[in-house]
Order: sequence, then structure tokens, then C-alpha cells
Amino acid sequence: MENILEIRNLCKKYNGFELQNVNITLPKGMIMGFIGENGAGKTTTIKAILDIIKNYTGEIKIFGLDNRKDEKKIKEDIGVVLDDMFFPEILTPNDINSVMKDIYKNWDSELYFKYLTDFALPKTKAIKTLSKGMRKKLEIAVAISHHPKLLILDEPTAGLDPIARNEVIDIFQGFIQNEECSIFISSHITSDLEHIADYITFINAGKIILSKTREELLEDYGIVKCSKEEFEKIDKSDFIKYKKCKYEYEILVENRKIFSRKYSINTIDRVTLENLMVLMIKGEKEC
Repeated sequence: MENILEIRNLCKKYNGFELQNVNITLPKGMIMGFIGENGAGKTTTIKAILDIIKNYTGEIKIFGLDNRKDEKKIKEDIGVVLDDMFFPEILTPNDINSVMKDIYKNWDSELYFKYLTDFALPKTKAIKTLSKGMRKKLEIAVAISHHPKLLILDEPTAGLDPIARNEVIDIFQGFIQNEECSIFISSHITSDLEHIADYITFINAGKIILSKTREELLEDYGIVKCSKEEFEKIDKSDFIKYKKCKYEYEILVENRKIFSRKYSINTIDRVTLENLMVLMIKGEKEC
């Protein structure tokens, strides 16, 4: 399977924080959800992909091209939504159309104005008068309207109500239908990723601690709930992390079916990305 994005041994050091040997591979036609708590390194990784930050080590290839050496060739085929809008706030959506059609040779004004209509965005109001949710929808419209092959999205549904989020998710799913385009999406709204992501990559404290298909995580992984007595009988190599709650133990296991065959514990729930993150970050590991 051809890869649209490859990151190899990415390292970047700041005072008090370091990205450490980040490796990520995103195949063509797929969506990768990028998760982790605030300060884990998600935005730093995205800025390195886009070559916004400098002085990092490692290799980043987009469409098989070096993101630093071949930046001009790559730029045309990438759509970007960052956490902060990069347009001057005095511009209107109409102004943005005039600007973007001079930047991208594939800019599609008809498609852009269709998104403005679909999102109920005013064409002549300055960006500074728009709500956070409206600004986010405008960014998404801009990102998609030059027919990119790769979308890089940092919190694209933040500030959107559930109806608008569903609209945006439908757009993202439609975007990859031709199997030639891919999406790399960082989001704290993990329930969105559970619906659309093909792969989940989890970063914590600058390190990739998990990268698997969505099916592997949501179908195989499990949360075991048991008493202290039951917990003490479990082989410590049979679980990843555990958390001691007020009345029970919660245990993260990699394969709930295998675990259930070995132990007679009735309560084994499927994981959500949210409780997976909590246990991986806050849970303890027996030595």
C-alpha cells in the first residue's frame, strides 16, 4: 500500500519538552487520528510536517517527497486547518476567495462558495465578526476547496456544535472516497475519531506509545473491572495498565477475548479512545 505521509525518527527539543523519535506512516486513502493530552507533542509534530518549525532532526516525506527540499511541489496538494486561523481578521470570505485563487492553481471558487452556503457562512462579513465555530467552518472550506490530496487538521471540529460536527465528518469521509486522498487529524473529541479514523496514533510526553488500526483498538482492547482479590490473581504480564478505583480495579488488556478465556471475570468492556487515553496516561504498571 502506497504511503502518503511518512515520518521517520522525528526529534525536536525545547526547554522542558522533547519530541523523541516519532515514527508515523499514513497510507493513501486512509484517515489517521492523532491523540494525546495537551502538551504531548501533537501540534509540534504537525508543525514539523508543515515545516513551520525548524531545527528538527529526522525525515518527513509527503507524496514521497522531502517536506523541506520539495516544499513548493508539496504545498499545492495539502489542505491545512490549524488551531488558530491564519487569515487577517479584516478579510471577508469573499476576500479569501480572491486571495486563494491567486495562490492555488487548483482553487475551485464554485466549490468554495458551495461550502459557504452549506455552512451558512456570510460572504461579506469580516472574519473578526464571526464566532469561533464559524471561523472553524471557514477554515475547513478553504482547506478543501483547492482539491488537495492530503488534509492536515489540528482540532478541526473544536467549537462546533454536534450538528455541524456531523456535517464536517461527512465531508471528511467523502474526501477520501476516491482512495487517493488521506487525512491526518489531531482531535481531543475522540468520539469523532471513533467514527472516521482508520488508524489511531497515540502520543504522550513526546513519544509515540501506540499506533494501531481503529478496529484493533476498539474491538480487541478491553477494560476489565474486578475486585482486589481477583486483581491479585491476575498475571501481571496479562495487562497493560491498571487503575485502583474506590470499589474496584480497572485493568487495560490488549485482547479481551483471550483474557476472558484465561480468567473467570465477567465484566470486560470494550474500550473507548477516551478511557484508553486515561488508563494509558494515568494508570499504573505492575513491575
